[in-house]
Amino acid sequence: MSGFVEKPQPVEVPGLVHLHTGKVRDLYRNERDELVIVASDRISAYDWVLPGGIPDKGRILTRLSMWWFEQLVDLVPHHVLSTELPPGAPQEWEGRVMVCKQLRMVPVECVARGYLAGSALGEYEESSTVCGLALPGGLEDGSELPGPLFTPATKAEVGEHDENVTYEEVAHRVGPEAATLLRQTTLSVYQRAREIAEERGIILADTKFEFGWDGDTLVLADEVLTPDSSRFWPRDAWQPGRPQPSFDKQYVRDWLTGPDAAWDRNGEEPPPALPPGVVERTRQKYVEAYERLTGLSWS
Repeated sequence: MSGFVEKPQPVEVPGLVHLHTGKVRDLYRNERDELVIVASDRISAYDWVLPGGIPDKGRILTRLSMWWFEQLVDLVPHHVLSTELPPGAPQEWEGRVMVCKQLRMVPVECVARGYLAGSALGEYEESSTVCGLALPGGLEDGSELPGPLFTPATKAEVGEHDENVTYEEVAHRVGPEAATLLRQTTLSVYQRAREIAEERGIILADTKFEFGWDGDTLVLADEVLTPDSSRFWPRDAWQPGRPQPSFDKQYVRDWLTGPDAAWDRNGEEPPPALPPGVVERTRQKYVEAYERLTGLSWS
């Protein structure tokens, strides 16, 4: 059992049609048939969207995504048309909105990995492969891979796991030419972002992208290179053989599985609300990621 602990009700705004409520974002369509994406402060862990949220998280994700889109625009176009607040929208939406061109979305998550972690580590420990790709022996949690890998996954509904798939499965779904372009673009964008992060003392261990088609043009969509979609590790604390400290919601995961939460992640009961200290510490991690990557002050 998983999903929303407390599913939010969509905000009604004149001229906007509510389309979907995701783990973090709410999607609307405006009168010009454009997509209006609103990033909330919701946070998810272990396939649950937790009660409450992390203050400023949605604004941080939006501003960081916009910064990354500009760093990458020479490699791949993005779908954002503006970040203006729609007429009649609540003030709470300020800084959270991306008005975007509607695309024909690619039905896979495009994941790039440069280090062994997460679901890739579990598969490697079982079969010495990641998404069917053979890897050398002797790697451990946090090891740098011989080279970046394209490890796609299927998109899951709220409360379900994404499932890793092989490149051959992607080619079967979207066609061989599109699959080749997705792999090339994913790895090219990952390499650019990895170099930028490295200059700032941060390891980009892995990240996932979403793409869509605007006619025959492949376009980068959704959020990009945020702590919600990527593993960012401080370079000076990297040590293979153990879980790495990170600029994301790992602090939340650690609390939920620790003794203070008294919660069974394999049971049927929803997780408890986060205590104020965990909320503030997690917010600090998101702010630190934004400031270190962009060189800008959040405040």
